[in-house]
Amino acid sequence: MPSTTLPAALRSDVETLWDFNRLDHDVHPVDVGIGLGSHDLGVATYTADLYREGMFPLVVFTGANAPTTRERFPRGEAVHYREHALERGVPDSAILVEPKATNTGDNIDFTRALLEDHGLLSGIRSVMLISRPYQQRRSWAICRKRWPEVDVLCSSLPLPLDDYVQSIGDVDRVINMLVGDTQRLWVYPAKGWAVDVPVPSAVHRAYSRLVDAGYTSRLLAA
Repeated sequence: MPSTTLPAALRSDVETLWDFNRLDHDVHPVDVGIGLGSHDLGVATYTADLYREGMFPLVVFTGANAPTTRERFPRGEAVHYREHALERGVPDSAILVEPKATNTGDNIDFTRALLEDHGLLSGIRSVMLISRPYQQRRSWAICRKRWPEVDVLCSSLPLPLDDYVQSIGDVDRVINMLVGDTQRLWVYPAKGWAVDVPVPSAVHRAYSRLVDAGYTSRLLAA
C-alpha cells in the first residue's frame, strides 16, 4: 500500500514547491468556474462548493483522460466531475462538459471553443480556474498566454499539504506531480505555451534536490 507520510528529510523542499505553486487568490464572483480535469476529485468537490456559494453562475468541467486517470475515471475526467457536482447539488443546467482535453493548454483552448459554440464567449470577462493545489501557478501562466482577454483567478480545495497527501493516498505520487508541475513553469514559456513565471532560486534548489532524490516520473524529456 502506498505511504501517505511525507518523509521528514524531504519536508522542507516539498513545502517550498507546494507553497510556490499555490496562488490561492482571494475568491470573488466571476463569470465562469472551470474545473480542470485530473486524478483529484477534490477539484469537482470544491467547484461545486464555490458554485453553491454564488461565485459563478456557470461551470465548465474539462478533461478526457491521462494514463493516471483512466482507471479512476473510465468515462473521462470531466464526465465524472460533472456527476460528482450533480451529487453535490449543482443543477445540470449550470454545467457544461468538455470531454476531449488531454493537457492544460487544451483545457483552456477547448473551454473557449465550447463557450463560443454555446454563444457565451463574448460575455466572459473573468474566470476562476479550479485545479489541484500545485497546478495553480502553471494553469494561471497558461491561461494568461492563451486567453489574455479575461481576468483569471486560481483556487483549489483549501487543504494543508499533509491533509492533501492523505486525500490522494500516495505521497510519492504527490511529490512526483509537484516536481513535474514545477519543471513546467520554465519549460512551457520556453515553448511558447505559457507566460514567463519568475522562479526563485530557492525553488530551483528544492526542485533539484527532489529530482536527485528520484522524483522524476513526471518530468518532461530535455
